[in-house]
Amino acid sequence: MRIAVIGTGSVGRTLAAGFTRIGHEVVVGTRDPDATKARDAWADSDLTLVRLAEAGRDADLVVNATNGAGSQAALAEVGADALAGKVVMDVSNPLDMSHGFPPSLFVVNTDSLAEQLQRAFPEARVVKTFNTVTAAVMVDPSRAGGESTAFVAGNDPEARSTVVRLARELGWQDVLELGDLSAARAMEMYLPLWLRLFQSVGTPMVNVKVVHGG
Repeated sequence: MRIAVIGTGSVGRTLAAGFTRIGHEVVVGTRDPDATKARDAWADSDLTLVRLAEAGRDADLVVNATNGAGSQAALAEVGADALAGKVVMDVSNPLDMSHGFPPSLFVVNTDSLAEQLQRAFPEARVVKTFNTVTAAVMVDPSRAGGESTAFVAGNDPEARSTVVRLARELGWQDVLELGDLSAARAMEMYLPLWLRLFQSVGTPMVNVKVVHGG
């Protein structure tokens, strides 16, 4: 699969490397490839950097790994035409850092960042996933210390299935589909709890496991 990862921070780098490791053809979209490559974090990377306007052109799947506040603008540079018909795997969170740490959320309860992106790019097939774990766990679920649960939500069942398959390729055994994209509201609102778990156990390598009877 040809995957375009939008976002050059730790999440974007980690996901791009993870997808490359399992055999996919990956590019990473950025506004300025030369400036990105000059960063210390990218000095030893073999990942292919391209401009945002080029990133989605030939991709089968686009990953939004940007800061949530800048997600819509970044995807606009990728282009609505380039996103049309494609699965957009959204791993971002609507974090508001304006009042320091811990952050609040700039959209809650009756809407979500994922739904905002779907409305902004109606021809894309947005699927929310991986926003409830840290980057290292996204690509290696064993880092959380045992089997745990990844969540998936999206309006298009075929798009959800594509993301589920990709998660399983990365090693996720327990992938729980939560239905349409409105489920992203709860997934994004989980972040305050995740931050408390992180602080309580002293490591971001933490996740939850859904268990049920009957």
